[in-house]
Amino acid sequence: MRRARRTTVLEAETWLTGELEGYRGEVLYGRLTATPWADGSHQVTLTHVTRKFYTAEARRSGLKCVLGIGLWLPTGPDDFAVPDLSVVETDFLDAHVQHNCYAPRAFRMVLEVTACNWSDDLGLKVDCYAQANIPVYLIVDRKRDEVLLYQDPADGKYPDPQRFQRGQSVSVPESVGVAVDLSVDTLLDGDD
Repeated sequence: MRRARRTTVLEAETWLTGELEGYRGEVLYGRLTATPWADGSHQVTLTHVTRKFYTAEARRSGLKCVLGIGLWLPTGPDDFAVPDLSVVETDFLDAHVQHNCYAPRAFRMVLEVTACNWSDDLGLKVDCYAQANIPVYLIVDRKRDEVLLYQDPADGKYPDPQRFQRGQSVSVPESVGVAVDLSVDTLLDGDD
């Protein structure tokens, strides 16, 4: 009797996101997650950050600010994440790996706005992005009402994050390649 071929986690993610309308899948350390569409303030925050980057002339810096593209991760054979927002090299399309995901070398910064999967954003993704050597990881932590800035990973780990509270601004680190200041209040509330 021949044993049927097992489904890979990547095949399961493709099937799951096809069946669960309005969900996006990710594979972190071999674990499949499905996250529902973001709420309105989440999307307004991403729109605001995107506008700020383009106002800062990110394109002249050889960068693009893009929403929801796949980042292939070195943490497992099928691991990938879909950051809410990424600042990438203009030629990031040349870094395509597979499954609509791109190599970490094309990413300068990723940003996550916490939602129902907040523990992934604050835990697993910190480890995954550090191992992928993403220079800057910015987390808009709506659960704890603060913004966290991780930068300069070494040996697969980020140093402790800088924490920003309401009333403050976050200056995007120079390593990203474009000067942008982001209001913590606007990041948390999603309005200007």
